[in-house]
This record gives sequence, structure tokens and C-alpha cells, in this order.
Amino acid sequence: MNSVNHPTEEKHVVSIASYIRSNIREYGMLIALVAIMVFFQIYTGGILFKPVNITNLVLQNSFIVVMALGMLLVIVAGHIDLSVGSIVGFIGGVSAVLTVQLGMGFLPALIISLIVGGVIGAAQGYWIAYHRIPAFIVTLAGMLVFRGLTYIILGNKNIGPFPSDFQLISTGFIPDLFDMGGLHSTSIILTVIGAVTLFVLAWRRRQVNVAHGIDVEPFSFFLVQNLIVSGAILLLGYLLSTYRGMPNVLIVMLALIIFYSFVTRRTTVGRRIYAMGGNEKATKLSGINTERLTFLTFVNMGVLAGLAGMIVAARLNSATPKAGVGFELDVIAACFIGGASASGGVGKITGAVIGAFIMGVMNNGMSIIGLGIDYQQMVKGLVLLAAVFFDVYNKNKAA
Repeated sequence: MNSVNHPTEEKHVVSIASYIRSNIREYGMLIALVAIMVFFQIYTGGILFKPVNITNLVLQNSFIVVMALGMLLVIVAGHIDLSVGSIVGFIGGVSAVLTVQLGMGFLPALIISLIVGGVIGAAQGYWIAYHRIPAFIVTLAGMLVFRGLTYIILGNKNIGPFPSDFQLISTGFIPDLFDMGGLHSTSIILTVIGAVTLFVLAWRRRQVNVAHGIDVEPFSFFLVQNLIVSGAILLLGYLLSTYRGMPNVLIVMLALIIFYSFVTRRTTVGRRIYAMGGNEKATKLSGINTERLTFLTFVNMGVLAGLAGMIVAARLNSATPKAGVGFELDVIAACFIGGASASGGVGKITGAVIGAFIMGVMNNGMSIIGLGIDYQQMVKGLVLLAAVFFDVYNKNKAA
């Protein structure tokens, strides 16, 4: 009888301290997010975690999260995109012209706006990928060009209000299926399903790692951390269900997070983007078309910036020439705070999302306590510097 040596869990379980050290970036940012939330919850006298404020927090930061998903891939590929804020304003103007002035329906306007965003990304990606012009220069030019085009198509004035179906992108909420005594039933159901699904996926990922001989954390630590995550999800879902339920934009955001997590972890394209960012020459020599990958990352960024532009316009219920000003700074900061490396090849979707919410919670909390915009900018700049220093320090220590 042939005996086969299968990897056992005991052989690949490392100590809690070793596991945390190997994932210090992710745990550090998550702890920082929790600490910031607890600080503002106490300092604001409990306002931060009120259901209406949590809803506002989601609505105010959804477009930052959406763009951070695309920006992460751009940064991982070894580039940067400074034009996303101007694209947000431009696509908001395009959608206003289509729906308000031309009377076009929501769905055709959505499709056209996303296509225009993709074309903008393709135009920039072409010069970066096939003519080797630095992304910083190309997208800086794009930032200026599309800000100017925004003024032109809007005639230097606001256009609005949008039709009611268009506004539902950013201000609508998912329908309530049945009465649950004051709670939003659909939100409760989706929250429970989401928490259970995340726990099951984490369990399966741990089992796969064990089967492939990859070090895993002790089971007790795995169980505790995932129960805490599930509990946090259930708490947030409950708080949202006591107000108006989950906003439509939250569902869109969660769907995109799931999709891009799958792309980066499970697909050949995702792995190739990371390989290209780590060492483009070696990746090209292995037969991978790095020019096409770079081109596609910028097309993807353009589409997501276009979607964010529609979300912002719907939330403001008006397309304004100043829409999107400074957004590129928050998006890039979210990625770097979340663990992306400026040299490329490193970064996770979950990290970018955590980084975006760190920025969002700080913006929200500082606004609640009445801190001036000048001090808010200083605080965000210092947090970004601290996050990058933390990353460089850990890399040097590991080396």
C-alpha cells in the first residue's frame, strides 16, 4: 500500500507573533483605522457611529473607494495617475449634458459616460505604454486638459438638477422586502449573508494554504480575528438597518471590491500586473506583453474614474466645474496608506479600501469637531508621511 505524505496543519502553523510580523502592514493599518474610529467616537460624544453619520460616511467616501481600486492597479504596475480628479469633473459634466440638456435616459447615459472614461484612460495609456512617456507627465497633462474641457462643456456654470432615476446612483437605498419591526430587512439579510460568506472564504483560504504548505496562523487566532471581523460587519449592518438601510452606492462599491479582489488574487492578468510592477524587464522577457497590461490598467482607471464622476454628480445633484478638484490626492494617499509601494509590485485591494476609509473617517471626524480645512490638510499629510515611513522602516528592518 503506497503511503502519501500530505501536509498537516501542525507543520505549517507559526506563532501569533511571527504571523503578525509577516503581515504587519495589514494589521497595522487595520489597527490604525480602529483606533481613529474609537478616538473620534469618544471625542465627538458618540456622533461618529450614529446610523445617519455612518450612512453619510459611506456616501461621502464611496467614490474614493471606487477610484482607489483602479489606482491600486496603476500603482502596482509601477505608474501613477494624476488626472482622475479632472476625469471625475469631466464625466460628471458629460452625464449632465446627456441627461439634463439632451433628455437621455439613465442607462444610455451611464454606458456612454463609462465608455468616454475608458477612452480617456486608453488615450493616456497609449502614450505611457507604447511611447514610454512617464505616466506622471502624461496624466499631469491630462489633469489640465480635462479640467479645461470640463469648463468648456459646462459653459463655466453648474448644470442640474438630474432626473430622479440618475440621482438613485448615489442617494438611493435598496428596497425593504418586509417589515422587521423598524429594521431594514434586506440590509439585515445581506449583512448576515456577507458575514457568513467572509468567514467561510477565510476558512477555505486557510485550508488551501495548509494543503499547499503555506504557513498559517494558529487556529485560535484565526477564529478570534474572523469572529471580530464578522461581528464588526454585523454591527455596521445593524446600524445601517436602523436608519434607511444600505445605500445603492454601497452595493456597487462592495461588488467592485469583490470583483477586483478576485482579479488580483485569482486571475492571470492580476498576477501579471504584480509581476510587471515588481520587475518589468523580467516580466517582458518571460513573454508577457507588458505594454498591453499597462494600457489596460489605464483604461480600467478611466472607467472607474468615470463611474466615480457620475456618483459625485448624482450626490451633488449638479455637475460643477470644480467637481473632483483634489480627489487624485485622496485616492493616491488611500493606496499608499493602505500599503501600496511607490516602486510598484506591492499592494492589496483590502489595503486600499482600508486606506480610503482611514482618510474618510479622518475627514468626517475632523469636520464634526469643527477643525478647519487648513488643519485637516496638515493632518492628512502627516498621516500619509507616517504610513509611508512605517512601510519603508519595515522593509529596511526585514532586509
